[in-house]
Amino acid sequence: LPADADQTKDTCLPLHRRPEFIATICPKCGQAARRETDTMDTFVESSWYFARFTSPRYEDGPVDKAKAAYWLPVDQYIGGVEHAILHLLYSRFFVKVMRDLGYLTIDEPFTNLLTQGMVIKDGAKMSKSKGNVVDPDELIREYGADTVRLFSLFAAPPERDLEWNAKGVDGASRFLNRLYRYTLELGDKPLAAQSAVSEAETTMQRKIHQTIKRVTENIENNFHFNTAISAIMELFNSLGDTASLPLYWRRQAMKTILLLLSPMSPHFCAEMWQAMGEAGDIAAQPWPAWDETIAQEERLTIVVQVQGKVRSRLSVEANIDDGRLIEMALADENVMRAIAGKTVRKTVVVQNKLVNIVL
Repeated sequence: LPADADQTKDTCLPLHRRPEFIATICPKCGQAARRETDTMDTFVESSWYFARFTSPRYEDGPVDKAKAAYWLPVDQYIGGVEHAILHLLYSRFFVKVMRDLGYLTIDEPFTNLLTQGMVIKDGAKMSKSKGNVVDPDELIREYGADTVRLFSLFAAPPERDLEWNAKGVDGASRFLNRLYRYTLELGDKPLAAQSAVSEAETTMQRKIHQTIKRVTENIENNFHFNTAISAIMELFNSLGDTASLPLYWRRQAMKTILLLLSPMSPHFCAEMWQAMGEAGDIAAQPWPAWDETIAQEERLTIVVQVQGKVRSRLSVEANIDDGRLIEMALADENVMRAIAGKTVRKTVVVQNKLVNIVL
């Protein structure tokens, strides 16, 4: 900007108020022309907008330092990998400069970063120039938004490229149709709470709590909606082997499925929730919670390694004492042959997973 440019009057670009700058002669044709007044590179704004968002109406400086200290750094940043060497790099520079100038107290702008993959078709990124773009409006008209969304989330983890396959949309549609038919079979009369008594009831109760845990952790820890949906499908498939299971527990499983699936297929789940006769809007229901004690398997399979190589597997009670587990591992016939004539230097136990014997 010119040294005497006035930036205090209003939000208008300072160069807009300087006709001597705007009016010029085109160097190519020699005719009258107007100079561009928006000379600020966009990376300047995009490098610190998140800091300004903490106090957008603050008028005494770039940011309200107290509010910036409360809200920053950004908990989760999601963006394409193409930003890694541009926007993300500039953001770090700006944050460190603003820290040195006393505006911010943070050293890094973002706590977590997720770079999402691209949608690929026929081995190439979807592009109008390549003529390989799939029109989502056509898919939504044929299958519905919930089906298309479910497939998109199920097809790949967010950090990987998604290879578009129309057959996958058919698969998502068939799954929702199965849920639809099963839900209607359960009726619209909620039942009073019941305790799990039989082995089948206890198994289903455990499966429900395990699924809630898997779905919650997959979504909250790494945005892996694909494995979350897979866990929901496993719970639903387990209902196919429970024709003799009391109606209450089949309804409990289905209610859990709808609650867990509702972020991915909200409209479908809302209708099925009403079809089951459940009160209120499903979107207003609390997220289901799991009980770690109920979710715990009664028996576990523990891998036994010798020098990092699998030598045996043990079936043990859940939460077995480490000392007892080591005794069982050392007494196993396959392990005894592997360590015969050698000195065991130490044993490493990974709870509920494995024992590694180091020679």
